[in-house]
Amino acid sequence: MPTFREMLAEAKASVHEIDPAGADEHIRSGQRGTVVLDVREPDEYEQGAIPDAVHIPRGMLELSVESRIPDKSSRLLVYCAGGVRSALAAKTLRELGYTDVHSVIGGFNRWKDEGRDWSTPRSLTPAQRNRYQRHLLLSEVGEAGQLKLLDSKVLLLGAGGLGSPAALYLAAAGVGTLGIIDMDVVDASNLQRQILHNTERIGDRKVDSAKKTLTAMNPDVDVVTYDVRLGAGNVLDIIDGYDVILDGTDNFPTRYLVNDASLLKRIPVVHGSIFRFEGQVTVFNPYAGPCYRCMIPEPPPAELAPSCSEAGVLGVLPGIVGSLQAIETLKLLLSMGDTLQGRLLAYDALEQTFRTFKVHRDPGCPACGPDAGEIVIAEYDDLCMPHPVPV
Repeated sequence: MPTFREMLAEAKASVHEIDPAGADEHIRSGQRGTVVLDVREPDEYEQGAIPDAVHIPRGMLELSVESRIPDKSSRLLVYCAGGVRSALAAKTLRELGYTDVHSVIGGFNRWKDEGRDWSTPRSLTPAQRNRYQRHLLLSEVGEAGQLKLLDSKVLLLGAGGLGSPAALYLAAAGVGTLGIIDMDVVDASNLQRQILHNTERIGDRKVDSAKKTLTAMNPDVDVVTYDVRLGAGNVLDIIDGYDVILDGTDNFPTRYLVNDASLLKRIPVVHGSIFRFEGQVTVFNPYAGPCYRCMIPEPPPAELAPSCSEAGVLGVLPGIVGSLQAIETLKLLLSMGDTLQGRLLAYDALEQTFRTFKVHRDPGCPACGPDAGEIVIAEYDDLCMPHPVPV
């Protein structure tokens, strides 16, 4: 069996080595496809690294590199602390099919000694690494994705049936700021489906009850509450600065109002709705896909659009639909997977079926169409229901 020295000598002989000056020139040239790969341990990486380096510890290389760096023709500049582990890593990368691999001579120590650009990367705390460990194992999320979630802001319209499961899962996932707007109080009739609340909080403001639950679940999350009615006079100010709006309302006036405001602010909306045993989810991404008015140009008559308080709803149903909304929200925040933009997902609990329907942008849409006039934020309380009531 070869000794470590023999293995190292074989690795150095089989891979191309590059000095820090040459590596720095490649990086500064901005050549497309150049990837700097740091194979040191997490504690070393946290103390300083080459900016924008992809960090994969040497022990995780074989398991993670193909998902983190899928293009095997990429020019890889691999470095460790002193140039030993990077040579071994470069040899492994060649064996995995990467064709343009370079080990940086002298590693990060020489890079830093020569006065080249480096920084202390932002990283998760040990407690956060433990909390989000299952996310960190996903190459589509990883530490960079988790840090992005912690920096993200999501506004939930309603702390009711849809807002409850969505808020719980977004808080658990580590979305750093959750705004919640709701002007109602906790009622005993809510507890069949609104799992943010409990019997002891009957009579409390819903936003206060939601904040207690979410902050107890995850202290990383800042819960911002809005105990107000959402209307034309405040909608633009409230939604400003949020990355995604999660719509958990059950009435047309609020949906049209939010649609128009989100178009003005260019904030995507994850829409959910429920009725008896059925639910729907879609994503409205301003000007990239259809908006709510493209899907429903005119509201139905009031008698054909009863609320849950009038028609009833199976208590588990909003849990399923709200969870789907949370998934779509995370996908938007992480630019991951295919969202439901341009698709309406319909769920039937009695049949236990999911169906997907195409939703196209309407070229004649009065809100987002190419010939649409100026968007005016106005009240729509004459449509269907007089007041916005979260489900």
